[in-house]
Amino acid sequence: MADANAGLPAHIERLADRARSYVEAASSANTRRAYASDWKHFSAWCQRSNLSPLPPDPQIIGLYITALASGTAERNPKSNSVSTIERRLSSLSWNYAQRGTPLNRKDRHIATVLAGIRNTHGAPPRQKEAVLPEHLIAMLETLDRGTLRGIRDRTMLLIGFAGGLRRSEIVGLDCGRDQTEDGHGWVEILDKGLLVTLRGKTGWREVEIGRGSSDVTCPLVAVETWIKFARIERGPLFRRVRGQGKDVGPDRLNDREVARLVKKVALAAGVRPDLTENERAEKFSGHSLRAGLASSAEADERYIQKQLGHASAEMTRKYQRRRDRFRVNLTKAAGL
Repeated sequence: MADANAGLPAHIERLADRARSYVEAASSANTRRAYASDWKHFSAWCQRSNLSPLPPDPQIIGLYITALASGTAERNPKSNSVSTIERRLSSLSWNYAQRGTPLNRKDRHIATVLAGIRNTHGAPPRQKEAVLPEHLIAMLETLDRGTLRGIRDRTMLLIGFAGGLRRSEIVGLDCGRDQTEDGHGWVEILDKGLLVTLRGKTGWREVEIGRGSSDVTCPLVAVETWIKFARIERGPLFRRVRGQGKDVGPDRLNDREVARLVKKVALAAGVRPDLTENERAEKFSGHSLRAGLASSAEADERYIQKQLGHASAEMTRKYQRRRDRFRVNLTKAAGL
């Protein structure tokens, strides 16, 4: 493939390269992978259906989302959930926009079909299981405190839970400000706790993680212990452990490692023994830590909302698996 910048002055080439880096920075790596995967899925369906993915044709998109809902878009019949269909549609919109050929999602071939799919197949969202404090303590006990991997994993679980952090926010942390280009925040160790500065979905925010009541479950102690034994002075906070667990490398952990860790230790600790192994793997994820804090912290809702970085209290309530839903009784308030 020919270089799109061929023949351009050197300073313009540099600007073009910088512009591409800004385009990449506009969305997370996970989002870009999902966009690419969804475009590949759509293109494969078009090829099997003897259709062309370009230029955008609302009628073809309407047929595609119909195939997704009816389970005929795959080689092996499998119907997609409404949320998956909406995500794939958003991915197509993004991909078309990047090609300079916007997709009109309000066209009746798309909007009317999607409305019918929502009415026919819509279902309440399936939430991830919350990791509650008693679960977390049991999960921590399954990790070896005498190994680098065990120390690191304990630290990620504790800071993820106490900070109400997303998995990408956990692995995106650096030891200090402006230390890496791919970092999404940094930690500051203070006397009373950790001050975590994050660049999340809603912009920059500060998260205060106070000292725990015990050193065993204290996020601050865990971070100090990890930094000391991993001999990390700057750069990514959470890194790969290599050399049969005796050495810490320079590379930042992938955020999927957080989800794998939560699933693994929840299974090892016997959390939710009523579930099968496969069900537990489906129920627990990195989001389980955020849901656990939201569900168990005995604090005013606005503080929980701030910690999780939510724009609305309604979103925070969706994370609260355990709360008094009838604290405000409008029946009695109305005089009945």
